[in-house]
Amino acid sequence: MKAVILAGGRGTRLSEETLLKPKPLVEASGQPLIWHIMQNYAIYGITEFIVLAGYKGQQIREYFANYWLHQADVTFDLATPELEIHKIRSLPWKVSVLDTGIDTNTGGRILRLKDLLREDFLLTYGDGVSDVNIHDLISAHRASDNFATLTAVRPPARFGALNLVAEQVVSFQEKPDGEGSWVNGGFLVLKPEIFDFLDGDSSSFEIDGLPKLAKLGKLGVYKHSGFWQPVDTIRDLQRLEEAISRGLLPWI
Repeated sequence: MKAVILAGGRGTRLSEETLLKPKPLVEASGQPLIWHIMQNYAIYGITEFIVLAGYKGQQIREYFANYWLHQADVTFDLATPELEIHKIRSLPWKVSVLDTGIDTNTGGRILRLKDLLREDFLLTYGDGVSDVNIHDLISAHRASDNFATLTAVRPPARFGALNLVAEQVVSFQEKPDGEGSWVNGGFLVLKPEIFDFLDGDSSSFEIDGLPKLAKLGKLGVYKHSGFWQPVDTIRDLQRLEEAISRGLLPWI
């Protein structure tokens, strides 16, 4: 199964970092956010990725194009164009980077995959790091007849909440009072039928797509109680770095 990563937004709330680079390349403890996200997938054998790029997407291409060199021990002979490679810390991953436009909305970016993906696929955002159990998420999806299954998490109440009945999402609630509400954690499994619920570049996956699925009873949920840290602000980035320093992420 392939993992699709939404990586085209401008990340304006993290402008201290994103004026110079796309948000998925913002580093936490020396590695880009997208690297941390992909490492968790790789733990569960998911090593084929499609990155939906937009804003400063050329930097994402350059990161993967030069990945082996950045991870290698190498000697340069500055008198010639030759180099000697001593050790490469490579990864057995296959990464496709697609240009989906600078101003395209999330639904429009996903819709670009309509002619490329004809089987179930994973989807996440390039700015949220989690240790979600991908095997269990896939199993929950396959055990249902839903068109989509999302990972629900319980962060502070500044996020919009999911109203759940049994293991189905029935509606969405904006910024509920109190803490402990389940919210969309951004790690999903989708069937190709999702493309029928999206319409053009201006389509929002979160506003136009998911509520339609919920209304039809085709949006399932997998509850995750482990680590989850979205990175929208510098403070969020600091929280992620603190978690890494405490050894909370299994791939570090």
